[in-house]
Amino acid sequence: MAIQLSIAARNARLDAIETTVGTLPKLDFRTGAQAADCATADAGTELEQMTLPSDWMGAAAAGAKSLAGSWTGTGDAAGSAGHFRIKDSTDTTCHIQGSITATSGGGDMELDNIVIAVGQSITVNTFTLTDGNA
Repeated sequence: MAIQLSIAARNARLDAIETTVGTLPKLDFRTGAQAADCATADAGTELEQMTLPSDWMGAAAAGAKSLAGSWTGTGDAAGSAGHFRIKDSTDTTCHIQGSITATSGGGDMELDNIVIAVGQSITVNTFTLTDGNA
């Protein structure tokens, strides 16, 4: 049998993630496959680094938590985004990483366009954390 948690416990875990990462975290869009884990050095080329809003995720509900506000930036380098990393505000500790696809592509994060050009506007359309053990 698998361990099961209440929705309240799952929501609390998700809200704790945002608290741990902190306010004004950095979001990197990078080329290629993501590193083996968050403790591993950055992989690929950084295409853009944006500073997320102070309150960057909505409150957890029903065991899920989605982006809050508008996450937009401007391409600093040209290439195809393959993964993302969310780091603390000092850009030193990676707390979350995952795949990137275009809208409806099924990635952990979905952008309006994964082929990024210098100066191009970039918008994150979808990003949701879902807690397990339901």
